[in-house]
Amino acid sequence: MNARRSPLHGPAKAPAWQREELLWLLSLSGTMAGLCVTGIALLHAVGPSSRAGSIADDLLATCALLFLLCTYVVFFALRTQREGLAMVLDRVVDGLFTLALTLMVGTGFVMVYTVW
Repeated sequence: MNARRSPLHGPAKAPAWQREELLWLLSLSGTMAGLCVTGIALLHAVGPSSRAGSIADDLLATCALLFLLCTYVVFFALRTQREGLAMVLDRVVDGLFTLALTLMVGTGFVMVYTVW
């Protein structure tokens, strides 16, 4: 096990744990992208398009793209043989996933406002 420490994250992750986390995020990112597309379809099925509904559509489409980008970065992180690059890609995946999830939560508030 690698005993190096990161100032923000404590001890470095073991490669097996990092791989398992990336596989979990790969599956979850694909599912969340599908959920975003379902949300877009739901907004179109509910009724006429309003300004808030259009904003929610755009936000959900952005979320779906971020989640799909996350799946690609995970794939490259799993395939690389360079440990340093894998660690950088792991952080990129964490950032992309967090950004997409935060944006999706914000979109949820816009959707509630639209339906309410």
